[in-house]
Amino acid sequence: MKIDQWLNLIGNLGFPIVVAFYLLLRFEKKIDHLTEAINRIASNIEKEQDKQ
Repeated sequence: MKIDQWLNLIGNLGFPIVVAFYLLLRFEKKIDHLTEAINRIASNIEKEQDKQ
């Protein structure tokens, strides 16, 4: 997003709402990565349990 678009959003919505929106977008990516890692760990645990 360009700076003009951010400034327009701040003017229209207010600073706290724009910051919350920005943080949600950033955290969404990190949560997706964590979900993938947890799924990989779970599948590895299942494979190890199947070996026993």
